[in-house]
Amino acid sequence: MNEIASPLTTVAIPQRSATEQRLREELAACYRLIAHFRMTDLIFTHISVRLPGPEHHFLINPYGLMFDEITASNLVKIGLDGRAVEPSPYPVNPAGFVIHSAIHGARADAQCVLHTHTRSGCAVAALKCGLLPVNQISMEFYGRVAYHDYEGVALDLSEQQRLVHDLGDKPVLILRNHGLLTVGETVSQAFLRMYYLDKACEIQLAAQACGELVLPPADVCEYTERQFNDPGRPLDEGELSDPDGMQLVWPALLRLLERVAPGYRD
Repeated sequence: MNEIASPLTTVAIPQRSATEQRLREELAACYRLIAHFRMTDLIFTHISVRLPGPEHHFLINPYGLMFDEITASNLVKIGLDGRAVEPSPYPVNPAGFVIHSAIHGARADAQCVLHTHTRSGCAVAALKCGLLPVNQISMEFYGRVAYHDYEGVALDLSEQQRLVHDLGDKPVLILRNHGLLTVGETVSQAFLRMYYLDKACEIQLAAQACGELVLPPADVCEYTERQFNDPGRPLDEGELSDPDGMQLVWPALLRLLERVAPGYRD
């Protein structure tokens, strides 16, 4: 694995499709947003998005750049074997390859995979109780969180099968003693899941530091989870729904980037 995403100098970069360019811009935006909301770990951690096609190619960050330096054009395109499929002066984080290639290869719905080492996420990942339904925000994830026991820095290819097995069909994976991971059918979905997952961890730690927790009954947690994740379900009399909220927030975030961190589309 010494040649992961090694630069290629003899292959010309093909003209990119409109779909690939759009995905590059969305992924670059995601990196900039993770930086803006201070969920980075210097040059470490990683976000990837799968490109359409049978090749299982995906885009990932150029190893060595800070997240606020990442643009659509400097993202590295690699295959499931970790090798670059287009010329790039940048390598790829080996741990990023191990984690992301495993999930992209196993889950067709995991178009985007996002991994962080935030302070709150790492703290909850070290708690035996894991994520609790402490607050309305955390109930989005009620019954939807998987756990993977720590095995060391993710450099061992044999861990891929266990990681995929533990994730199962869940949208969220808490890597014990390590950090957080979300998947999404889109970049925006993976980002918003991570944003609120990390916020849920922050709220839990603040509440635990103050005293005994009050947790809602299981049936209320289940109902709230459905409100978050199935807004199109048949509604009870007098019940309202907000199916457009998640579609409205991503364009708002892109407008934020245009104000505070333009240039990610380059």
